[in-house]
Amino acid sequence: MLERPPRACHLSVMEAVGTLILKLRKLLHSRGRTRDETDEAIQEAFLRLQRYRQARHVQEPEAFLVRTVLNAIVDEGRRRSRWRSVPLSDVETLPLVEAGLTPEDVLTGQQRLRTLRTGLEQLNARTREVFLLHRIEGYSHAQIAARMGITVSAVEKHVAKAALFLTEWMDRA
Repeated sequence: MLERPPRACHLSVMEAVGTLILKLRKLLHSRGRTRDETDEAIQEAFLRLQRYRQARHVQEPEAFLVRTVLNAIVDEGRRRSRWRSVPLSDVETLPLVEAGLTPEDVLTGQQRLRTLRTGLEQLNARTREVFLLHRIEGYSHAQIAARMGITVSAVEKHVAKAALFLTEWMDRA
């Protein structure tokens, strides 16, 4: 019959796991991940560790988990960019027609898209990239800051600058 470990030992293992989860959360938050994204990546990392341990020995479980959560967010970013990324040149070809629109409505919409594209091209490259990552790709300010190596404040300024410019641009057109 197996002996049950002493309660103090059990608590220290649980405390160690809790501490590790907090470290992983802090790491992912510093990389601009939301709480949901963080929890999902940590859960995935623990599942991968469990599966890996069924066939092999893991000498450094903490290092394995850190590497795995970082890989999980990279994988998620790749999946997201594959289906959400629309090149600037393809903006006009997006299927944006609603049922019941008249041909004039469609033409007006296409003209507005061309005007918007021209306005986007007037922005400097960095401001345009930040704006598209936020408004089109759906990245948070923190995620963009981490990705581009700039501050969240700089991201906010780029987004505000682009939004103001494009609003005025569209109003003039």
